[in-house]
Amino acid sequence: QVPLVESGGGLVQAGGPLRLSCAASGRFSNFNFMGWYRQAPGKERAMVARLSRGGETSYADSVRGRFTISRDGAKNTWYLQMNSLKPEDTAVYYCAATTGAIFDVWGQGTQVTVSS
Repeated sequence: QVPLVESGGGLVQAGGPLRLSCAASGRFSNFNFMGWYRQAPGKERAMVARLSRGGETSYADSVRGRFTISRDGAKNTWYLQMNSLKPEDTAVYYCAATTGAIFDVWGQGTQVTVSS
């Protein structure tokens, strides 16, 4: 498996922006999908955004129009730009990847806290 390392989490006021990064070591070009999930306290982990090898994106309804997933192949890194953050966006965010169809490589998680 290819380690994934997230960065960029933290505390932000409601309405503010934050960008998460996920760096992969090796075999980045073999990923069919890269994505971001989040897990809030007492809730199940849920997909936030997904990016295919071909560049297609999909988003959870709750973040569409506010969050953007992108990648930099030269840096083996993908990003989650989060704008207009809301307190309900507070969660641990995980990056994920797969060479197949099911996400099976995960980062360690990074905490995002949005204060009202």
